[in-house]
Amino acid sequence: MKNATFPLVKRTCYSLFTLGFILLLTACNNKPSKDKTNTTEPNNLAKFETIYWNVKAIHPNGQSLDIKMFDNAGEGFDIKAIQNSDQDYLMDVKAMVNDEILPVKILVSENQFTPVVAITNSGSAYKLKAVTPEGEELEIIGVARYGNIVIMKALTKKGKFYGVKAISPTGQLNDIKGIKVNSQDREMTLKGHSIYAHVKAMHPSDNEDHFILPKKNITKGAYKSDFETIIWNIKAITPDGKNLDIKAIDPNGNTFDVSAVQDSKQHSFLNIKVFVEGVELPVKIMQRAASDTYSPIKAIGPDGTIYDIKALTEDQKKLDVKGISRSGNIIHVKAINENGEHYAVKAFAPDGKLNAVKGIKIFDRPVEMNVQDHPVYAHLKAISQ
Repeated sequence: MKNATFPLVKRTCYSLFTLGFILLLTACNNKPSKDKTNTTEPNNLAKFETIYWNVKAIHPNGQSLDIKMFDNAGEGFDIKAIQNSDQDYLMDVKAMVNDEILPVKILVSENQFTPVVAITNSGSAYKLKAVTPEGEELEIIGVARYGNIVIMKALTKKGKFYGVKAISPTGQLNDIKGIKVNSQDREMTLKGHSIYAHVKAMHPSDNEDHFILPKKNITKGAYKSDFETIIWNIKAITPDGKNLDIKAIDPNGNTFDVSAVQDSKQHSFLNIKVFVEGVELPVKIMQRAASDTYSPIKAIGPDGTIYDIKALTEDQKKLDVKGISRSGNIIHVKAINENGEHYAVKAFAPDGKLNAVKGIKIFDRPVEMNVQDHPVYAHLKAISQ
């Protein structure tokens, strides 16, 4: 009896061990978020040694002032722009608090001057301040909105504004500003706080430092712009210098212009739209299928209709326009000819100014948002080169 039972027990134990091992492997291969979402990310993310840019207020005499996040105990923590790829067009700005890296945002406010804060994982919001050599603390604020941009400054007790910049270890300079992808005041809610704009370090614009800014912190009301809209043309540029039209094509084959829309004085961060019978359609980089090499770019109608985005050659061949690779917060956009060659895509102002057409990621996740139930990977914008 014992001899008959032992092989059965042995086989049972072996089966249980095998089953447990298989379950362990299955659990290891089904990490809930990263592994699954990586299937929708471009597969050519390059490794890069992170570079931390210092965030400073610039005194009129050229002196740089430290900008810190101060907690309730009065302890100050560094603010950095984080370059985590080979591009420095658009970089996150974060508070470095011990082992935590905290997002920096501009909050919704009824007043003209909007607070700039770092938000902790527990939901506390701490203001950013510049510190003079004498120990005076200058509040960092959003001063005025121009289209998709919120101008940021350090504010002195006498009401003077100092510029806010990111400075690389090699001396390069970027502007620190708020950016908006939502036309409404509120972009999103984060840890219970209403977010007005995302704080980023961007290539300098040739005109934003000279904007006339409001001097008083009054109730600002709803955002309005009396600026006469300027339409920038979107073109693909061939190696021999020819500019190819880029069009949106509906399911019936009708074509529509793709344009960058300058609706304020600033032209460093412009929406890209398709105009169909008086309606502005957003243009987005869509989440790609796992089998796709590149991310498709589409316009989305109010009823969810998808419009293909194509570059048209002189003989009316249609070339794909796609997001081909990601560098940090930037998705590089190219037109692709029949031989697989890539053409740059640019926005041309009527007076000859030139912006780069790029995909913009605000969040470090595959789906930025859903538009008419279509998952959006990145926002398409025309930004300062």
